[in-house]
Amino acid sequence: MGTTAKQILDSLPLRFRAEKAQGFNTVFHFDISGDETLQYTVIIKDGTCIIQQGFVGTPDCTVNTKAKTYVELETGKINPQMTLMTGKVKVSSLSAMIQFAKCFRKWTELPAEGTTSTPLMARPAKTGPLAGVKVLDFTRLLPGPLATMFLADMGADVIKIEDPDNPDYIRDFEPRMNGVSLLYLSLNRNKRSLALNSLSAEGKQLVLDLVKTADVLVEQYRPGVMQQMGFGYEDLKKINPKLIYVSITGYGQQSSMAMAAGHDLNYIAIAAALGITGAKGGAPVIPGFQLADIAGGSYMAMNAVTAALYKREKTGCGDWVDVSMTDAVLPFTALQFANYQGTKKNIGRGEYELSGALANYNIYACADGKYIALGSLEPKFWNKFCKRAERPDWSEKVLQQGDALKTEVSAYFAAKPRAEWIDFFKQDDICLTVINDLSDLENDTYLNERGMFVQNEHAAVGKYKTINQPLKFKETKFDNNWSAPDLGDDSASVLHELKYSAEQIADLSKKGIIKTKL
Repeated sequence: MGTTAKQILDSLPLRFRAEKAQGFNTVFHFDISGDETLQYTVIIKDGTCIIQQGFVGTPDCTVNTKAKTYVELETGKINPQMTLMTGKVKVSSLSAMIQFAKCFRKWTELPAEGTTSTPLMARPAKTGPLAGVKVLDFTRLLPGPLATMFLADMGADVIKIEDPDNPDYIRDFEPRMNGVSLLYLSLNRNKRSLALNSLSAEGKQLVLDLVKTADVLVEQYRPGVMQQMGFGYEDLKKINPKLIYVSITGYGQQSSMAMAAGHDLNYIAIAAALGITGAKGGAPVIPGFQLADIAGGSYMAMNAVTAALYKREKTGCGDWVDVSMTDAVLPFTALQFANYQGTKKNIGRGEYELSGALANYNIYACADGKYIALGSLEPKFWNKFCKRAERPDWSEKVLQQGDALKTEVSAYFAAKPRAEWIDFFKQDDICLTVINDLSDLENDTYLNERGMFVQNEHAAVGKYKTINQPLKFKETKFDNNWSAPDLGDDSASVLHELKYSAEQIADLSKKGIIKTKL
């Protein structure tokens, strides 16, 4: 017989995390229907959890769902957000539900009878320019995980530290294959996974033991959160003066907005990167990618790590690097800002030379609805284009920077399919390229020549591709390549390296302090 809803509900007091329930007193009613008909009351009060069959008291939140859905939700087979959006799970107070869920360790079935120890995960030795550098990764979602993945690609031993009951949210994001998120896989290859309740006393000590052996720590919480957890820079500096501590935030460690919530859209908005993007006379256009998260967060965090490592080589001292994604996006407007400083003119969207004002630096639709990018900015390229197009009159018209020429060039390209134009101009050095869609990427000749795709294999997913790190080293050879780890894959191995005994590891696992891969 498989897992039942009753088993899961009955286990709530055993999975209760008192450290997550400080100041949280609530009454929940669970109304389960379907294969099992259950009515439970769960009471959290003064750091304790009590369950009773039947409905007792006035609930702060009522949960209605079918037993099958509840079991699939608790066992990680379906996405929590999707169950709410589709109405498969109905809750009367979403905010109370979110806080309630944080108070419990995830349900895990008991190991098979006779299981006494956890096998150590074997990983291949790392090679590359960062081989020998140990990185503790406390980040989630996109900015930090992409940065630490690229560090791992280049040889760093990246240990991804997640709460076993509240891991990286991206693990639940769609699309998923056999319960595994492809978004998670795309950002976490070549890392090791330590599933650890770092808020418990034993968990905190384990983190401190790790810090003593680490070179770098990367975190992505709002300012002050790591300090509250006991892992602030000043705290950790005392036990490891050589530690490089990188903090990624939206608005920096110290500013009037430091504690404000934000997303990529907000950061590029403040930095004017959003304000200058769009068609002439139109509204700002949201980019189709996360500019601040990646260029402002991921790439700048990598830069922070490598620069601080170089500084440490010279001084022997670590440092704390404050990475603000908003600050890091601002240089994208460097030329436009310089133009404004000289002219005091606020050039409108689509009117700046390199954002749509010029006919010789623009995008054009072809007869088949596909697009090309024409970047014939310099006269030598533009004149070659005009000659090949048999429109020598266009050579001088470009100086007008008007819409009339763009209309003529648009009509020219609209006469044939894209492939014909690419073939027609293939011998001409004029800065003409296709505009790829996502479906074009993995078959693009150039990108494959450059080795920009990595094929991995995951037990549940099979073979899949992710995007490679972009740096190519001439003298340093490295080819680190293993799939993103499942939660807790390396917990036992990491503790073993810290000289924890098999008995200690088993005890921490039994208490729910760590999650190990059985």
